[in-house]
Amino acid sequence: MTELFYLPPVLGLVGLLFAFIIYLLIKRIPVTNEAIANIADQIHLGAMVFMHREYKMLFMFALVLGVALYLSLGANTALAFTVGAVCSALAGYIGMFTATKANVRTTQAAHDQGAASALSVAFMGGSIMGLCVASMGLLGLGMLYWLFGGDPATAHVIHGFGMGASSVALFSRVGGGIFTKSADVGADLVGKIEAGIPEDDPRNPGVIADNVGDNVGDVAGMGSDIFESYCGAMIATIAIASTMVLGDLGSRESLMFLPLALASTGLLCSVLGILLVKAMSASKPDVALRAGTIGAAVLFVVAAYFVVQQVGISYQVWCSVVTGAVGGIIIGLVTEYYTAAAPIRKIAKSGETGPATVMITGLSVGMQSVVIPVLTLSAIIFISTSLSGLYGVGIAAVGMLATVGITMAIDAYGPVADNAGGIAEMGGLGKETREITDSLDELGNTTAAIGKGFAIGAAALAALAIIAAFVETMTHHYPGFTLHLGNPEVLVGMFIGGILPFLIASITMTAVGDAAFEMIHEIRRQFREIKGLMEGEAKPDTARCVDIATTAALKKMILPGVLAVAVPPLVGFGIGPHALGGMLGGALLGCVLLALMMANAGGAWDNAKKYVEKGNHGGKGSPVHAAAVVGDTVGDPFKDTSGPAMNILINVMAIVSLVIAPLL
Repeated sequence: MTELFYLPPVLGLVGLLFAFIIYLLIKRIPVTNEAIANIADQIHLGAMVFMHREYKMLFMFALVLGVALYLSLGANTALAFTVGAVCSALAGYIGMFTATKANVRTTQAAHDQGAASALSVAFMGGSIMGLCVASMGLLGLGMLYWLFGGDPATAHVIHGFGMGASSVALFSRVGGGIFTKSADVGADLVGKIEAGIPEDDPRNPGVIADNVGDNVGDVAGMGSDIFESYCGAMIATIAIASTMVLGDLGSRESLMFLPLALASTGLLCSVLGILLVKAMSASKPDVALRAGTIGAAVLFVVAAYFVVQQVGISYQVWCSVVTGAVGGIIIGLVTEYYTAAAPIRKIAKSGETGPATVMITGLSVGMQSVVIPVLTLSAIIFISTSLSGLYGVGIAAVGMLATVGITMAIDAYGPVADNAGGIAEMGGLGKETREITDSLDELGNTTAAIGKGFAIGAAALAALAIIAAFVETMTHHYPGFTLHLGNPEVLVGMFIGGILPFLIASITMTAVGDAAFEMIHEIRRQFREIKGLMEGEAKPDTARCVDIATTAALKKMILPGVLAVAVPPLVGFGIGPHALGGMLGGALLGCVLLALMMANAGGAWDNAKKYVEKGNHGGKGSPVHAAAVVGDTVGDPFKDTSGPAMNILINVMAIVSLVIAPLL
């Protein structure tokens, strides 16, 4: 078996090489329109400035944690933490850098060649993010497994990798989410409602910041989010296999290596899925993207059977893998229904009686949308554990996330298409070009909503696997350790865990509100004081709006990050390991329910607004449109800031608990 340990990092390098080739192909596309090239340069510069400032703060935070791990758990765990943080940061940085190069080329392709070419460029831009997430995970984790993971005695070292990835993901997702939504809310409320100008109008000082936010939040932030779930699922499964009592599933060595083998297979299937979308780009965009996603998943399920057989593991484990893969598709389809079908038309119609009914209907849709995904997660847990014990939960999570390359590619396509539409509007490229970019953007909203639903399901399953690994590790070190509801410490922990998602959601929503407040005042000031701005005779100070969003995001992201990392050791050492286990259970349930409700309600409000803007219920400028815009401005921080923060919150707390388990 050890002769196969080199395969994951090698395939990770191959995936990065493939991503680099795609990047070179995108860069070869000429941008001949000077106006849109200048707009794209502003977006790129704003995104890079934010990332550089954010990563400086991340470096200081990671340095403190790295030193603490070195002093408490040794050099190897600190090394793994550093590798995890670097891999996560690089994946997000490369993906966002590429997205800000692909957006303007998508606009140019839409203007010069039409919808098929524009879809191809936008998707290729997003696919680099997907390939980087999968490849960096395999490269970093695969190298550490090669060094430490094959031996159960040292396998705990790789837990540090997950903690490093989660720490970066939390700040990237929360910071990016605060940035993007403060700019979006400010630009929409002042531009659309008060000034009555179109979305992405070049006269609006907030539009560049809004487009920058799409990249730092929905590309870099989302990439880090998925990266930590992807790696967390593998780490948890390896941890469970290293401590479990062996039955008839297979050898310990095979069970420990299987997550990396499946992820390697998933990367290859994702590459084939990406090529399939490229080949079908002349078809309807939704058909091409769906074919790539489902094709990669089906191919993975078939290939996984042979991988499981090859390493000598029971077919029951393969069945657990299938439950995770199928469950991920179900959660994605349910999310698509609630954010792109009948519910959005219902929300739009409710706008005929004003913003209040839009809010009520949207919240009810979000609450209802929780039911089927949670029942699906319950079915995955029940079936996978019946087949393979606790190991089944972890390997089901790996099965759901194995084709993350294509899943993340389709998600990252959304903000690239959104940016392309904004650039077309600001560059004055005309109605035909904007119709093409709008159609791609509309599909991108749906794919982004599906991606968020998938991310929540994957995070929930990955967190559950990490919690199971925590329990197994505690049992291994302290025989007889159990989490019993009759234990007061467990109950206290559950209640503490239950309040944390609401506290973090409150902090992040308040952060967006405060930043948007400052943004709105700045946009109003510019409309009021810059003579000739509304007439199109003067240029807005877009850099000032970017700076407001950047400063607010960097200030406000610190508290949620510190809480997520600090609470597990405070509870674990302050009350006890039983309370920590209970806290993880309470936080898991609270995070999943809140994340699903917020993400789906936000996505539904967003698409209801776009449904009205197509000309339904009075179209743009009507009272219904104004009501729908209000719903969308509330939904924006729901779906892009507070909702996604829940995914990372539970994973950070779970992985920190797993890392400190030997010390408890």
